Amino acid sequence: MKTESFRASLDKQPHEVATMFDGVARRYDLTNTVLTGGQDRYWRWATRRALALRPGERVLDLAAGTGVSTTEFAKSGAWCVAVDFSQGMLAQGRFRGVPMVAADGMALPFADNVFDAVTINYGLRNIVDPDVALREMLRVTKPGGRLVVAEFSTPTFEPYRTVYRAFVTKLLPRVAGVVSSNPDAYEYLAESIQAWPDQPELAERIAGAGWSQVRWRNLSGGAVALHRGYKLG
Repeated sequence: MKTESFRASLDKQPHEVATMFDGVARRYDLTNTVLTGGQDRYWRWATRRALALRPGERVLDLAAGTGVSTTEFAKSGAWCVAVDFSQGMLAQGRFRGVPMVAADGMALPFADNVFDAVTINYGLRNIVDPDVALREMLRVTKPGGRLVVAEFSTPTFEPYRTVYRAFVTKLLPRVAGVVSSNPDAYEYLAESIQAWPDQPELAERIAGAGWSQVRWRNLSGGAVALHRGYKLG
């Protein structure tokens, strides 16, 4: 059965965003693969490489959705926990066998200095106050630990940027209308991507939250960017 379609507004009230993702959960991973032409798998692999995880480390995967990214990171031998505020997304990924916790990224239910690494993949953009979330991620990270933010960004080549924007605003919602269990959510996705900061501005915000040595690497011509930072202590 098709879930009743619902989208959040760009003021990103947590209950609206959670409800929206509950609605896309059933076909979320399939939709992502179709919309990205399979590049989502490469982006997860690249994020795992950027995290540079070692066996036995403790990793927080925030906005983990169904846990598909958490499973990828666990291939390193690290202990990884999936955290998301959408109960529907977590329920859809229970079969993956990774620890899962329902929680708000702005109020994480973890003690200070417990994780060796923290990552958030395509979810920082959906939090009502990203700066609060970045400070929360800093709080739960051990001194010397690292952060990797994977997020949609701004292509660096102008002709490609024009094509990319046309895809995001026009084609993406149409394709999602065929594949997704909540197509209206992808109108929100398109609008939120367009409103999101570019690479240098996001780096400044990450640094402003207390992270050090913030750098980024573009993937797929800048359609996605991996920002990395460290917690000094």
